[in-house]
This record gives sequence, C-alpha cells and structure tokens, in this order.
Amino acid sequence: MGRKILFITGSMNQTSQMHQIAQELTDFDCWFSQIFADSPLINALIKYTPFIDSTILAGQFRANSEKYIREHNLQMDYMAQKNRYDLVVYCSDLIIPDRMLQNKTLWVQEGMVDGYTWKSKWVKNLHFPPYFSGDTSLNGASNICDIYCAASDGYKDYFVKRGTNVSKILVTGIPNYDNIRQFLKNDFPYHNYVMVATSDIRETFRKEDRIGFIKKATEIAAGRRLLFKLHPNEIYDRAVSEIKEHTPADTLIFQSGSTNDMIANCEELITQYSTVVYVGMALGKKVHSYLTLKNCTA
Repeated sequence: MGRKILFITGSMNQTSQMHQIAQELTDFDCWFSQIFADSPLINALIKYTPFIDSTILAGQFRANSEKYIREHNLQMDYMAQKNRYDLVVYCSDLIIPDRMLQNKTLWVQEGMVDGYTWKSKWVKNLHFPPYFSGDTSLNGASNICDIYCAASDGYKDYFVKRGTNVSKILVTGIPNYDNIRQFLKNDFPYHNYVMVATSDIRETFRKEDRIGFIKKATEIAAGRRLLFKLHPNEIYDRAVSEIKEHTPADTLIFQSGSTNDMIANCEELITQYSTVVYVGMALGKKVHSYLTLKNCTA
C-alpha cells in the first residue's frame, strides 16, 4: 500500500463525502476516524455525560458514521491510535488536536456554514477555540490546515475575511453536490408534495419558533400534502407530536431515508438552516428558507 491518509468523519453527509474522496485515491492506504479531541475535559464530557451527544463528536453522529464505515468495509482508526499518517483530511477545523498538526492537513468543505454572529466575533477576537461559538460559523476560518478546499469563490472570500490565508485556499466545489441530477431517478414512493426539511436549532441551544414554522409551512402548502424530513439530531417524539398537532392528518414524517430523493420528488422545498437548499436549487425547485441567497455564498 502507498502512503497513509486519515479521513476525519462527522455527520453522514461528511462521512459519505470523505468516502467518495477516498475512492479516488486507490494508490493510498486510506483510514477513517470520527472527529475527536485530545482535550481531557472534552473526552470526559463524551465519556461520562450526554452533553456533547448533540455534536458530531459523539452520540448518534459517531454511531451512524462508524456503522457506515463498517458496512463499507473501510479501515477504522478512531483517534489515530494505530498509525502515523502522511495526510489528514478534515471536514471541520473547529477541533484539531495539536498532535495531528505533525502531519500535512487538508480541509474539505462539505456544506454551508452558519452565519457569522456576535458570538463568532467574540470567540475570534479573544482567540478562544472556534467551537466556543456553538455553531459552524468559524468552520474553515481557523487557518490551521495546510490546504483549504472551498465550495466557491464566494466561500473563498468568506474564509479569507474570517482569517484563513488566501494562499491556502483552492476552489474545488463540494463532492457530494457534483451530480445532483442522479437523484431524479429514485424509488422513493411519494411524489408531488411540499417538503419541509427541519434543522436541529433547539438541540443546539438556539431559539426557535417551531410551531410558527410548522404553521407557515402549512400555509405555503395551501392544501397540498406535506412531507417533513426531520434533522437526525432532533428529539424525535417532540418534533412528531408538534407536527401532528398542527398539520393535516395525511402529513408524512420521516426521520431517516434519502433526503435528496425526497427533494427530487417534491414540488416545493421549505427549509430552515440547511445545506439541502443547494439540492433544491440545483434541481430547479422553488425553495423557501430562513437563509438568503447571500447566505448561500455562491
């Protein structure tokens, strides 16, 4: 085998993207690890409390990612304990252990980042770890990796503005969105509905008027059938109860399944803060979102 590369995984979108990249590198010895920290405090919180289960460090995110790795017979090296690596490929630079900086590092954008807020500015100005912002607004902005692969020229400008050296950034696009049209051919059994893709706003300790959002989605549907695809990090029973109380009886609710197939078969797409707006836009769907086109950073 050739030189060793470690791919750092996170959400299922991040994990599948890392797999796609690895599939093109057949001359290399590719390994995978869920994102991890060497901080004793963070690892104690992971081990002894549920506090970090809503992040990609632990909980269902890690469980689903490692299940995917096993199902695809990929080599796993959680926390980089088995090997020394020539290259480490990250999907997030919010947490990178110091010991991993002994290797060449590359960051690949896998979706949109959260909007820059007063918290982001506070964390940046005080030189706190970027994860202190509590969101992804500083993802791609740490300037810590050797190379950054950005989705677009707009995102390149964003990352430069937030602190990453322009000489490090290459505009490569996003592998998971290179061939969106493939999802038009699918076996998802429902069609001609208005799809609602929710976000884990409450689970990540942000304010949300979920009932107001559900009522607005029902208003947009204007009698057409609704389909809700819940964010995998949401508290399922609570979300389902709210939807059933405020939508028609024939409303469909899914916690799992191919989001892209569901978007391909819908008439309109309603989102909160989600990268799936890119899928809807690419497939020519009418998209409603809390985000603006400026947020999407074309």
